[in-house]
Formats: sequence, structure tokens, C-alpha cells
Amino acid sequence: MHHFKSKYPTIMRRCLSLLCFFLILVSRVKSDPDPLQDYCIAETRNTQTVFLNGAPCINPINASPSHFTTSALSKPGNTAANPLGFNVTLTNIRNLPGMNTLGLTMARVDIAGNGLVPPHTHPRASEVTILIKGSLLVGFVDTSNRLFTQQLREGLSSQNPGAQLASSATFTTKPSIPDEILKKAFQINGQDVSRIRKNLGG
Repeated sequence: MHHFKSKYPTIMRRCLSLLCFFLILVSRVKSDPDPLQDYCIAETRNTQTVFLNGAPCINPINASPSHFTTSALSKPGNTAANPLGFNVTLTNIRNLPGMNTLGLTMARVDIAGNGLVPPHTHPRASEVTILIKGSLLVGFVDTSNRLFTQQLREGLSSQNPGAQLASSATFTTKPSIPDEILKKAFQINGQDVSRIRKNLGG
């Protein structure tokens, strides 16, 4: 009489090992955490020991419009500073403190004639390029090593973000969102729902 050992324990051990490896990998590759408040204007003048996204927040009562504006990108950069003929000017929490924790970065890239920005990656973000002056060949390589290129002209972007008005998206849908949901969600009555739909062309 022959006895055969089951292969299932071995397979289960391998599957568990792979699962553990995957979980460890996922735990080490994380996106930035979601902010827990509307904004965290960076406090860059004082040294503190409590940090949020690398900088502590000022008291929200002291927020002002100037915290959310910058002129850092208004001046051309020096494209002769490196042999490739380009210059990158970045916004950061010092010249735009209101961007702290919002997951936003903006950059001005000046490129001389026949200059180039070397191949690079952005591991924690996607890039949108808008050309202000001249023409520019942009491109990227996907994970299967395919090259995609696009010749940009002035005013054109490499991404179409789209836009949607929340009011129209809510009250003019086809078919309509049930009145009971709208009344409860916005704490309005049926007449309000009808009036808003009519005003928005729904």
C-alpha cells in the first residue's frame, strides 16, 4: 500500500508566504495621507517639535489670502545654469505656505532653444504640462516600455482635467435624482427642488 503526501500544505505555505510579502510591500509603498482639515498653512518662522507634513500649522484664525498666492513662478529661470539648458522653479511651503498638506506642487520649467529636461519620474504624483510660449515635445514611457510623445503648442495642456458644476450635476441629472434624496440631503422642500431644477434648466 502506497502513501502519498498531500501537496496542499506546501502550496498553502507558499501562498501565505506570498501574501505576507505582498502585505509588507504594500505597507511600505503608501501615498501621502489625506489631510484632516481644510488646510494647514505652514509655520516657517518658528522652530517647533510637532510637525505635520514636514511643517507645523499656523492657527487657522490667522489665515489670510496671501498664504494661498505666490509670485514665485512669475520670473524666468536661468537656463544657462546647467549644460542641458533648463531651469525648474518650484513652489514650496516657504513661498506658498497654504499648499502645505494639500497634495499640490506647481513648477515653472524654462527651457532654452534645443534644451531638454532629462528623463525622470514622479513617484508620488502625476504631471500636467501647460505650455505658455514656444513649442515643446513632451512624452512618457509606460510600464511596458512604450513611448508616447506629443508636440505641445502654446496654451495646450498634456492633460484634460474636465470640470463639473456640483449644482448642475445634482439637480439636472437624467434620470433625475429622486426628490426625497435631494430634500433630505440639502434640507429643502419639494418646492425648492422644483425651483432649483427649473432655474438650472433641468
